[in-house]
Amino acid sequence: MLAAARKVAAVRARVQGLGAVWQCERWQHSELGSTVHPGGEGGYCGLYPGHVPTSPLQKALLAVGSGVAALLDPYRHDSVAVLGETTGQLALRSLRDQMKRDPEGQSILQERPRIRLSTLDMSALGALPNGTLGREYLRFLQTNRVTPDSRLAVRFVDDEELAYVMQRYREVHDLLHTLLHMPTNMLGEVVVKWFEAAQTGLPMCMLGAALGPLRLSPRSDPSCGCSPW
Repeated sequence: MLAAARKVAAVRARVQGLGAVWQCERWQHSELGSTVHPGGEGGYCGLYPGHVPTSPLQKALLAVGSGVAALLDPYRHDSVAVLGETTGQLALRSLRDQMKRDPEGQSILQERPRIRLSTLDMSALGALPNGTLGREYLRFLQTNRVTPDSRLAVRFVDDEELAYVMQRYREVHDLLHTLLHMPTNMLGEVVVKWFEAAQTGLPMCMLGAALGPLRLSPRSDPSCGCSPW
């Protein structure tokens, strides 16, 4: 009996040890930035906060479902976000590698800056001269009544660094609207998607650029300042 008890204790210790190793290997960046230990205060079990691990089959099903939903209603931002995450692995790797080859890109990957209301000085942006990127970006936010905090968090990218690249792509989206002088109507979104498709290679952007025009009316919105499509 004593020998059996010792064996049980040994097995239990071994399992507990493996569990500790498993936990240590899952330390990741909280909010795609600071480190948090799983199981502690604010802990989590995924690769980053909000991460939902999925198999290739699950990703395929999510991609199909979200793609159909986004086509039926292009303003379903949640569907567009899921489609981008479940189909963008190769493009995100390419973007990450390009960033690593550039000094500024390397700095962004290391420092992980975020574009959020908590990191923006709205008063300073408002004090900039008209025509500057900062002032026009603020004007875009105010005119369209949008906020950088409305961008959804990444959930289905199974790599913490690539998840940040996807989050960064989302957070500069409104800057592209500003640079291209595009509103947030359907035509404006399609134009921005063409630009993003060329710049990022994300399949979601390519699909949006190719299929988005199907949702356009015969005449474009005059407020866009573009020629009719």
